Amino acid sequence: MKTDEILVSTTEKPEATAVPFVRIEPSRGWVSLKLKELWEYRELLYFLTWRDIKVRYKQTVLGAAWAIIQPFFTMIIFSLFFGKLAKIPSDGIPYPIFSYSALVPWTFFANGMNKASNSLVANANLIKKVYFPRLAIPISNVLSGVVDFVLAFIVLLIMMLYFGIVPTQNIIWLPFFLFLAFVTSLGVSLWLSAMNVQFRDIRYILPFITQAWLFATPIAYPSSLLPEPWKTVYGINPMSGVIEGFRWALLGTDTAPGPIILVSSIVGIVLLVSGFYYFKRMEKTFADVV
Repeated sequence: MKTDEILVSTTEKPEATAVPFVRIEPSRGWVSLKLKELWEYRELLYFLTWRDIKVRYKQTVLGAAWAIIQPFFTMIIFSLFFGKLAKIPSDGIPYPIFSYSALVPWTFFANGMNKASNSLVANANLIKKVYFPRLAIPISNVLSGVVDFVLAFIVLLIMMLYFGIVPTQNIIWLPFFLFLAFVTSLGVSLWLSAMNVQFRDIRYILPFITQAWLFATPIAYPSSLLPEPWKTVYGINPMSGVIEGFRWALLGTDTAPGPIILVSSIVGIVLLVSGFYYFKRMEKTFADVV
């Protein structure tokens, strides 16, 4: 009996265990942003950002020095043509540092927008092979520009020391203006990157957008040239508030960006939120179209 019992017990089949699985289905209509999911993939976001930083200057002769050369030589050109020849006013500040203090945040914004707008197409193979929050790709491209910003900002501090300009207590607002530049760059990038998957014309339009936006921003000229209420309306361009805020916080200009900052902040937030929702709405088609 014991032997039979043993045989019976050994021949019994174990009960089937439930295998967990995840079903990925396309979303319908306007969906939630699922920012919690993005937080769960924060390590991936970190590695994508670090990858972009390393790849950006790989096999270049000057390396990270390009982060300084680009805004610095643009400053020289602006100082020659706008400062010396056109005699553009600079709010009582030496024109070289007047323009360079604006080019530092502008370069951060423009480079982030240009790279992030083409990021989905550039990572097509990754998008087709594995699932992860697609938001991580454009966000990492914009975040990687912080390193370039820091390098260019150090040169700005050296220039301030050379011209004998000491930052005022308004410098505590500087992180806010940098964050507004990040919000604006990411908001525009979410729109353009999602549209670029469907319409490849975006990559040809992008240089024109960047150039037009450059001259629509008070980089080579001060916003004080505009009277009220047009100066406040000028804040519809979010980078106007960023540029004027940087000059006010660092150089102590008399043009305190009050209403213009308010308008720029509202427009920047609208761009970011609407960009998030548009990106998530189009996300379901990325793997098929890209």
